[in-house]
Amino acid sequence: MPYVKIKIMEGRSIEKKQKMVEQVTNALVNSLDVKPDDVRIEILELREGTFAHAGKLASKKTE
Repeated sequence: MPYVKIKIMEGRSIEKKQKMVEQVTNALVNSLDVKPDDVRIEILELREGTFAHAGKLASKKTE
């Protein structure tokens, strides 16, 4: 059973997150030959000011 953790910056709509988990599920089903019911995905949303890249705090990006 694949268990995937995905970290993204907070602020994305439910619709965008739904599209993402559908596509990730499909990728795992096709590449690992598993059933969709076997796929687990955990979305971890990072708050603004709690993540940095290249020495700078990441900020929210618009959709």
